[in-house]
Amino acid sequence: MNPSVRERIENLLGQNRVVLFMKGTRNAPRCGFSATVAGHLNELLDEYQTVDVLADEDIRQGIKDYGNWPTIPQLYVDKELIGGSDIVSGMYNSGELHELLGKPRPDRTPPDIEITASAAEAIRNGMADEPGMALHVAIDGRWQTQFMLKPAVGHEIRARSSDIDVLMDLASAQRARGMKIDWVDNARGSGLAVTLPLAPAGVKPLTVEQLKERLSQGNISVIDVRPTADRARAPFPSARPLDAASQREIEGWPKEQPIAFLCHFGNSSRQAAEHFRGLGFTQVYNVEGGIDAWSQRIDSGVPRY
Repeated sequence: MNPSVRERIENLLGQNRVVLFMKGTRNAPRCGFSATVAGHLNELLDEYQTVDVLADEDIRQGIKDYGNWPTIPQLYVDKELIGGSDIVSGMYNSGELHELLGKPRPDRTPPDIEITASAAEAIRNGMADEPGMALHVAIDGRWQTQFMLKPAVGHEIRARSSDIDVLMDLASAQRARGMKIDWVDNARGSGLAVTLPLAPAGVKPLTVEQLKERLSQGNISVIDVRPTADRARAPFPSARPLDAASQREIEGWPKEQPIAFLCHFGNSSRQAAEHFRGLGFTQVYNVEGGIDAWSQRIDSGVPRY
């Protein structure tokens, strides 16, 4: 491999005990495998080094050559290649990763969960067609729940309700405490519905009238997610633009700080708000109707476009 690339990699490994070569960043991963490993590390470490291989083609290929490992992400600890997503996840669930990073072994106590009678009947009916399969529930870092029927591996945490075993990985088990699984029939169809008491509050809608009041009280920060040209066309002076630098700064804010996200009509801002809610922020708002509603109902001096 290129000697200069090797030197860059060795310098990174020499200066940082834990280095994750990934796609994206720890708080904004750009592939599911990178998100999984970063999620495990985020739970165990306040600080570790990440390298976005999508931003550096030399490193993207160089790290594969350096460790003779063909895929990304790659986790290094004390200059030693630990592995990729599957290996790191296995170590996390077994507690080996905790020990490697000097953390206490994880609590593997099964969570208390509730499966209602109607949900239990639906689950049994579904499993009847899949003999030998076990019911797995995964709850990711954004508190999205996924049900799967697949064989048990052996390291899962097993919770039980209504005579049904539910298998989870370690991270899911921590998020599942108090979980209720019900069966619902409504206009959108029928299916399992999950309530997670530990999940952070969802993104809250905020009218432009409410935003004006909150701004007058000085108890909310506004983040403008519109492109630069749109912000120049119709400025919202009290808002902070969302770019790479400001995103890193905002991610470091106290998680209880109220934040409102603003865009043109309130659509892309909702996606940004969901992202920050997934990072643990507990008071996240989306400005309904966006700058267009602000112009129509609050300040007609702001141009509409």
